[in-house]
Amino acid sequence: MVELDRRALLVRGGLASGIAATGAIIAGCTTPEVKNAAAANAASTEQADTETFLKDAMVPFDGKHQAGITASSHAVLNLLGFNLKDTVGKKEFTNLMRLWTADARALCTSETPVGSLEPEMADTPANLTITCGLGERVFDVIGASKLRPKWLRDVEAFDRDKLDPAWGQTDIVLQICCDDPVTAGHAMRHMIRAGQDYAQVKWLQQGYGHAYGAGGKGDTPRNHFGQLDGTVNPRGDEEMDQQVWIDEGPQWARGGTSMVVRRIRMNLDTWEKLDRKSRENSIGRKLDNGAPLTGEEEFDKPDFDAVDKYGLPTIDRNSHIARAQAPDGKPQERMLRRAFNYDMQPDYAPISETGFVNDEEELSGTDVQLSNSGLVFICFQKDMTKVFEPMQRRMDEVDLLNEWITHIGSAVYFVPPGVQSGGTTGTFWAETLIDAVG
Repeated sequence: MVELDRRALLVRGGLASGIAATGAIIAGCTTPEVKNAAAANAASTEQADTETFLKDAMVPFDGKHQAGITASSHAVLNLLGFNLKDTVGKKEFTNLMRLWTADARALCTSETPVGSLEPEMADTPANLTITCGLGERVFDVIGASKLRPKWLRDVEAFDRDKLDPAWGQTDIVLQICCDDPVTAGHAMRHMIRAGQDYAQVKWLQQGYGHAYGAGGKGDTPRNHFGQLDGTVNPRGDEEMDQQVWIDEGPQWARGGTSMVVRRIRMNLDTWEKLDRKSRENSIGRKLDNGAPLTGEEEFDKPDFDAVDKYGLPTIDRNSHIARAQAPDGKPQERMLRRAFNYDMQPDYAPISETGFVNDEEELSGTDVQLSNSGLVFICFQKDMTKVFEPMQRRMDEVDLLNEWITHIGSAVYFVPPGVQSGGTTGTFWAETLIDAVG
């Protein structure tokens, strides 16, 4: 086991304090050069402390809920969709869950998984989390078809979707998030290698965000449109309990959640031709701080009844936030959003057919997209049929933002509750479900 050297950390902290204090004393002198040197020293020390914190930071792996769901932000996403091999049944699936859970726990706590010959690669946890979700076919594989939640199925078909099977449903998903791309890459490679006898990768969706956890700011991240993405997320344990965690039904499901993965292509070429006012009107929020067009701060409540001097709605009725709003008399759907930006090589797809490659003809620069970017949109809720689907249904019907986005991938998973270490192996992902099968 690789442990943090508490004595070394204390010594580093003492040295930093001493340098900072020395800098303060020197700053009292009148020589400008000395003042500048002190400032440079302090800045260098602060940077080193920040890097040390990020490098060594850990997210607890064990708990009532799986880690990697409530994190405010991560710098790197490796989202892996696996399909089980035809030879896998309940016994083999149980072996896979035991193996993956043990290895994920080790990696996330800066330990070397059993059998690994790369102990130095586990030295930098950097907020690493590994989260496991199960697709509907898993329940058939392990003989639990009657236990499968009713909501665990494909998302309903929407008129504007242009879904590519390459980004479709899989049996298992592993969400690997980290603030260090090397650590994230190592964790991904290890998990693929560890599970190779039982499952193979169907797709890899990679994305990136902000390592806000390192600074403790918890700011709302931005997407490629410059939009703050996640303003209305639940905040605090009480709201998470109300909106995200399953707390009814069979005991094996409690503490878990419903996970929806959507791959959303964003037409940046035409978006970037819009003036700022048109961009904000389509979203319904200010781009600089995320405030609704009727407010001043990000978390101000939108006033959808407000009108301008011409009597027109201040927030367009068809704007993104207005369409996300539940109709009068119906409760507002609430979910936890975790969106990561992605970029791929431009495929020069026709602008009228966003999301698909055109290999048949060479089109002029004015006819094609010069980007291939978007969002790996992940959301968590108690039941996607009561939250994601009705909200998406309204936005599919009409949403000004639809002019610049296309949903090209979709998958749904049951995320089992968390695990607890103990004994020689500890509990493992989906253990309570497997026990319920008998």
